[in-house]
Amino acid sequence: MSALATEHKAVNLGQGFPDFPMSAALIELVADAMRNGFNQYSPMPGWMPLREAIAEKIEFLYNTTVNPDTEITITPGGTYAIYTALTTVLQPGDEVIVFEPGYDSYIPNIVVNGAIPVRIDLQFPEYKINWAEVRQKITPKTKVIMLNSPHNPTGAVLSGDDIQQLRELVQNTNIIIVSDEVYEHIVFDNVKHQSILRYPDLAQRSFVCFSFGKVYHCTGWKLGYAIAPAGFTKEFRKVHQFNCFSCHTPSQVALATFLKNRESYLSLGAFLQQKRDYFLSLMKNTRFTMLDSKGSYFICAQYNRISDESDKDFAIRITREFGVAVIPVSAFYQDATDNKVVRFCFGKKEETLALAAERLARI
Repeated sequence: MSALATEHKAVNLGQGFPDFPMSAALIELVADAMRNGFNQYSPMPGWMPLREAIAEKIEFLYNTTVNPDTEITITPGGTYAIYTALTTVLQPGDEVIVFEPGYDSYIPNIVVNGAIPVRIDLQFPEYKINWAEVRQKITPKTKVIMLNSPHNPTGAVLSGDDIQQLRELVQNTNIIIVSDEVYEHIVFDNVKHQSILRYPDLAQRSFVCFSFGKVYHCTGWKLGYAIAPAGFTKEFRKVHQFNCFSCHTPSQVALATFLKNRESYLSLGAFLQQKRDYFLSLMKNTRFTMLDSKGSYFICAQYNRISDESDKDFAIRITREFGVAVIPVSAFYQDATDNKVVRFCFGKKEETLALAAERLARI
């Protein structure tokens, strides 16, 4: 869709990246790190001052103590952290509970390890987990439950009740949780992010994956981290060591300093909620039916008042004819389930959102 957007000079509300600049102060810190000679390999687990800063952040946010030496690994992005976590624990024939629609790397990561994705649809249109169905799908082969909150592509978030259901479900089992929390700071309407790290009983059986790119508007840096118990982390690093080995040192050095500026991530939710609300106000002039978004920088919309086309055909047509690129949500299902829903990314400049909405109002 991004290639199609470029071809037709469309406003790209499809792919999830901001079109506004990242922090100039953080850029300067990277430049300073380079000038000061931090241009060689950093240690395989990551630059220790950065891991220490992450541990301080986890303690501050979630009242959880994490050992920076044995439980934090710096990775080249959140997607890599997820792949490495799954590769660490999966054997051929293992089953993984995975919810759809879902981020498109999960199932390929499962399959490439010889494991079996057990797909469960989130309940439309709220995109909530049906825990009764999860219980039905658990078998002796269930190795992993894959979670994502705030959720891509829908903007749904896990609730306290979801966490309680999960705790009861995995109690007295060997099921491992892989939790994708790359949008941890992008939560709206005074909702609390239900990080797995808040719950010691869950954290002790989990890999929790994060992204600096999503927090600091620098997705092209491809830098993130994984937090897991020491035993899990030891095995995780055996995969990491012979795959990536080491991540970009100057960025790690810069982030070790910048992470101490708590306001830079604490203000992110309000910043993007303002963009969500602005986009919603503009979309009132269209025939789209907007769904709820409690987190991430994505929001979905039904277009059933406009067309009965498939979501893929509709997305392609409005890119070509009206100059706005979106993502068909069927792309996030293995069987291409089509609820006549498309995804917008509202993490854009206001003028970008205004231009897109003006064009969408003509449909």
